[in-house]
Amino acid sequence: MPDRDEFVLVRVKKIMPFGAYCDLEEYGIDAYLPIKEIASGWIKNIHEFLKEGQKKVAKVIFIDREKNAVDVSLKKVTKKETKDKIDSVNNERRSENLFAQALDAAGMSDKKEELVKLLAKKYETYADLIEATIDGNEIIPDKKYAKLNEAIAEVVSKNIKPKVYQVNYIAEITCYDTSNGVAQLRNVLKSIETTGVRVIYLGAPKYKLTAENSSYPEAEKMISKAQALVTKEMPNGDMVLKKEKASNQGG
Repeated sequence: MPDRDEFVLVRVKKIMPFGAYCDLEEYGIDAYLPIKEIASGWIKNIHEFLKEGQKKVAKVIFIDREKNAVDVSLKKVTKKETKDKIDSVNNERRSENLFAQALDAAGMSDKKEELVKLLAKKYETYADLIEATIDGNEIIPDKKYAKLNEAIAEVVSKNIKPKVYQVNYIAEITCYDTSNGVAQLRNVLKSIETTGVRVIYLGAPKYKLTAENSSYPEAEKMISKAQALVTKEMPNGDMVLKKEKASNQGG
């Protein structure tokens, strides 16, 4: 059974005058979609909003575990929530496929059911299992399954690029030393680049600083280190930072 307020993938199975019965494909049970939960406002013809066989992202709004009954809503789901759910479902399917590839490579496809039961004690989803592998963990820390651990690690490394976090700052760097300021500025920019931070000249006194790392906090630390260098190597100067929106790549 799903949890209340959980987002689920539903397939419209049978449309009635005042609602529709749907399949919750992730759980193998039915759910009811009341007409008032299909869309905001008055619905004259339900068939204008739903088609049998149509797949939607819905939100669980009612559960009766004794009667095995579930009600869902479409109107309570935002576009972002729909996208996040679909991304999650696609990621889970992809992760299951990678696990199947690893089983085949390890010659253990015939033991899938046994292994899934074993792994379910530690991982809720295939995506969790793949994420643990990306982090460098053995999914089953037992020598008996060393071949499977190696196969999963190899499949993941071939199919998933490591996530890289990028942080960008606009830096206004000013040097108040009128006699040697240009040389000091040139030297401090070279020092910043030795830390792995990219420096792009935008037009005095502005520069773009970009740091990338597999860890977001570490990428931020690279920028902090660059700022400390300015303070240390250009005592008669100043740097003001303005952060741009962070991003990540890979995955």
